[in-house]
Amino acid sequence: MTERISSVDLLDVRFPTSRHRDGSDAMNPFPDYSAAYIVLRTTSGAEGHGLVFTVGRGTEIAVAALRSLAGMVVGQPVDELLADPGALARRLTGDSQIRWLGPAKGVVHMAAGGLVNAVWDLAARRAGQPLWKLLADLTPEQLVAQIDFRYLRDALTEDEALALLRGAAGGRATRERILLERGYPAYTTTPGWLGYDDEKLARLCREAVDAGYELIKLKVGGDLADDVRRLGIARQAVGPEIRIAVDANQIWGVPDAIGWMRELSAFNPYWIEEPTSPDDVLGHAAVRRAVAPVKVATGEHCQNAVMFKQLLQAAAIDVVQIDACRVAGVNENLAILLLAAKFGVPVCPHAGGVGLCELVQHLAMFDFVAVSGSTEDRAIEYVDHLHEHFADPVRVSGGRYLAPTTPGMSAQIVPASLEAFRFPDGPEWAAADDQPLTTVA
Repeated sequence: MTERISSVDLLDVRFPTSRHRDGSDAMNPFPDYSAAYIVLRTTSGAEGHGLVFTVGRGTEIAVAALRSLAGMVVGQPVDELLADPGALARRLTGDSQIRWLGPAKGVVHMAAGGLVNAVWDLAARRAGQPLWKLLADLTPEQLVAQIDFRYLRDALTEDEALALLRGAAGGRATRERILLERGYPAYTTTPGWLGYDDEKLARLCREAVDAGYELIKLKVGGDLADDVRRLGIARQAVGPEIRIAVDANQIWGVPDAIGWMRELSAFNPYWIEEPTSPDDVLGHAAVRRAVAPVKVATGEHCQNAVMFKQLLQAAAIDVVQIDACRVAGVNENLAILLLAAKFGVPVCPHAGGVGLCELVQHLAMFDFVAVSGSTEDRAIEYVDHLHEHFADPVRVSGGRYLAPTTPGMSAQIVPASLEAFRFPDGPEWAAADDQPLTTVA
C-alpha cells in the first residue's frame, strides 16, 4: 500500500523564560520562548518534526494557522512529498484563499514554513542523514528545482543559481571534512540580554571569551545612558580584540538609529542589528551609509525572500541573518542563501529561542559546504538555554557548532518536555503564579 501522511499533531508549548528575563530586549522585555510544535505521522509509523517559534501570547494563533494548512498535507503520498518538497511549499504558500492573509508574510507564512521543515525532517530521517548533509548531496539541478524564482529573477535567475552551485561543487568533499573536524563558527548572545544586571553582564562576557567566542552580542535601545554603561562594562571585560555586536530589535526610527549608534561608536561595535523596522529597505540603506564602518545586519523578521532581495539590491545590509522559522521553510531559505552568495554578503543566521539553534545550523553548514564555501566573517548565533528539551541538541565547543550527525533537522522535542510545558494545562503552567505574562488579562 502507498505510504501516506496519516496525521499532523499540533501542540502549543511554552517555556517561562520571562521569569529570569532570559531573551529580554528593548522590544521584548518579558518573552516566554514558545513554539507551535508539529509532528507529521505516516501510515508506516514514520515521523517528521517541525515548529514555529513564538515568544508567548499568540502561539495559539500559529497553531490555528497550522491547523488550517494541515489538510493540504494529510493524505499525501510520502514518496511524492519527499521527492519534491518544493511542490508542497508552493501549494501551501499559494493557496488562493489562505494566501490572502499574507501573502507570503505573517503567521500563515510561518506556519507554511513549519510544515515544510517537518517534511524535510522526515526526508532526512528517511535518508538516514542530517539535513545539512542531505541538502549538500543534492545536485545543483535538484537544488534549483526546489526554489520558486517567480519574484526573484530580476536579481537571481535559475542559470545564475546553477552557476553558483556548480562553481562550489569542486570543493564540497574537502569542506565537508573540515566541517566534521572543526565545526562551524558561533557567536553568543548569552551575556547580552537587556534585563541582566551589570555583574551578570560582566561575568558572562568573561565566560564567553574563556569559552572561545570571538564575537558576542549585546541588546541595546532601552536607554542610551544604560547602553553606554553596559557597552563600557562589556568592552572592559572582553578587551579590544573581541568583536561586540549590538542589537536594537527594531526599536528605533531611522534618525534615532543613526544618532544612537554615533554615541555607541566609541566602543567599536561590529554591527548594529535590526536598527529599524524590518520592512524599511531604504531606512536600512540610510542607516548603513550613516554609521559605516559599523556594519548593518538584519533578517530574523524579514518576512520573505523578496524582502531580502530588495535589501541586497539596495545595498542596505552588510550581514544577512536568515531564520529557520520566519520564512516558508528550507526552500525559501535556499533562495536567500543563493541571493546572498550572488551579492557577496555573508550570512550569520539568527538563532536562540526554542529550537532555532538546532534548526538553522543545518542551513549554515549546507551553505558552507555547497554554496558560499566560506566561513569568513560568518557565525551562527548561539544562546545557551532550552537545548536540554531536544532529542538532538546542538553541540558547541570552543566557540564552534559541531556538525550534527543524527538523521533529521534536529527539531524533535523530547516527550517529557512536551508534557511538562504544554500550554496552558501542562504541569509547569497549571500551578504557575505568572500566568498573566502569557495570557491576555
